[in-house]
Amino acid sequence: MEEINNIEVVPCTESNYLKPFRVHYNQNGTKKSWDFMRTHDSVSVLIFNTTSHCFILVKQFRPAVYMCEWEKKKTKTSQGAEKTEEGDASESQEGQSAPAEASSSPWPPASAGVTYELCAGLVDKPDLSLEEIARQEVLEECGYDVPASKLKRITSYRSGVGVTGSKQTMFYAEVSDDNCVSAGGGEPREGELIEVVKVPLHEAMTFAYDERIPKTMGVIFSFIWFHNNMSPKYKISTNV
Repeated sequence: MEEINNIEVVPCTESNYLKPFRVHYNQNGTKKSWDFMRTHDSVSVLIFNTTSHCFILVKQFRPAVYMCEWEKKKTKTSQGAEKTEEGDASESQEGQSAPAEASSSPWPPASAGVTYELCAGLVDKPDLSLEEIARQEVLEECGYDVPASKLKRITSYRSGVGVTGSKQTMFYAEVSDDNCVSAGGGEPREGELIEVVKVPLHEAMTFAYDERIPKTMGVIFSFIWFHNNMSPKYKISTNV
């Protein structure tokens, strides 16, 4: 998963997943413009294994996250180079030579783009209900066969409201080891490379609030939802 090479950044002139637009409008008499992306809505699923008392998450490489980290590194490298040049000039005036710096890759390690997420997928099958799409994602990504009727709808919300405004609907699914029919891992034909990760229930809230672990807001919100709604029912601790 973390072997990333031959990176090339090119203009995106056409995409099946997002389309950029600029909207002009008047708001309270003021003329305004806004750039946004049209994207698909999506579903996500908080999966809890009642056999092992753990949450099932997915771990995968996200190019968008990686490129954000690359931008940060590029900025720091540029600022560092400017300071080095200033230092070299100063030392040169004093008749001293600055030590040569070891060359480094302009790209951050691949791990910079890896995130922990809920099982999720795009709403791009008009003939299927949200529950049926969520069921397919659970099966493909995590390997659990769960009837659509067993999926509990938690809520829906807007994500990326400043850029996309797409809606994500979150579900909750309880599974057991008996429901596991494959190793999961996603659909290779769609370019997915997913690692299934188990988070023990007693470590859930520590995991959620650990800023060193890259994760989506969906993971944090869903763990809090479980703590508030499911933990009292099962009389189990989420280590809060």
